Amino acid sequence: MNDKNFYAGLDMGSVSIKAVIVQDGRAVASSLIPSGGHYKNVAKTVVNDVLSSAGISFDVLSGMVVTGLGAESSPWPARQVSDISCHARGCHFIFPSAKTVIDIGGQFTKAAKITPEGRIADFLMSEKCATGSGRFLQVISRILQVPLDEIGPLSMLSEKPVEFSTNCAVFAESETISRIAEGAKPADILAGVHRAMAAKVSMLVKRLKMEPDVVLTGGGGEDEGLVQAISLALKLKVLVPPGPRLTAAFGAALLASENRPD
Repeated sequence: MNDKNFYAGLDMGSVSIKAVIVQDGRAVASSLIPSGGHYKNVAKTVVNDVLSSAGISFDVLSGMVVTGLGAESSPWPARQVSDISCHARGCHFIFPSAKTVIDIGGQFTKAAKITPEGRIADFLMSEKCATGSGRFLQVISRILQVPLDEIGPLSMLSEKPVEFSTNCAVFAESETISRIAEGAKPADILAGVHRAMAAKVSMLVKRLKMEPDVVLTGGGGEDEGLVQAISLALKLKVLVPPGPRLTAAFGAALLASENRPD
């Protein structure tokens, strides 16, 4: 193997840690493991896993970029780049027509306008409220006892989405419990949750003066019900990359291979 062509991207997010290795601009291996709050140890496991999948050793890597909330805990002295810049680079590579990127992560939702080169032109982040992030889905998942990966498909079966009267996740949690007591179906509650989240995302993106094409990435991109709700709120089809939780790690690996400032 050519030892000059392998680059790694490591995304140390609040919920999970992801790693991608690229060779000649193509992803050749990836790994994703829940962080559990143990950033450094899990990062080592993820990187060892992705190196094993690629069939190479760490010293073969020609470069690495680290991103995400836990980047400061990286076991390696690699270059650090903001996660939204990495998302932008990854989304632009997959969708060259992308002009707006929405990242729905575990703690925050971020929106960015990107240049034709895939760089950040403008950027906004949601206030610290769980309603605008994946944390809200985790809370509702626990209350309804519905696994996270089943929320999207189940919400699509809704015939009468529940209307939430609050934009606060704390009160929405209480309201969800009340609606269950009233006999509301889980599918209708989930569809209502998606609408509430989509309204938050829509306000953020419209403040940014979005331009299509719009790409949705992060964990929120894996929830088909949420993707549909956001598409309806924005009145356009939202694009989703394959493996949306890996997009920042992929973008980080691309930035490492290009060695450009971002």
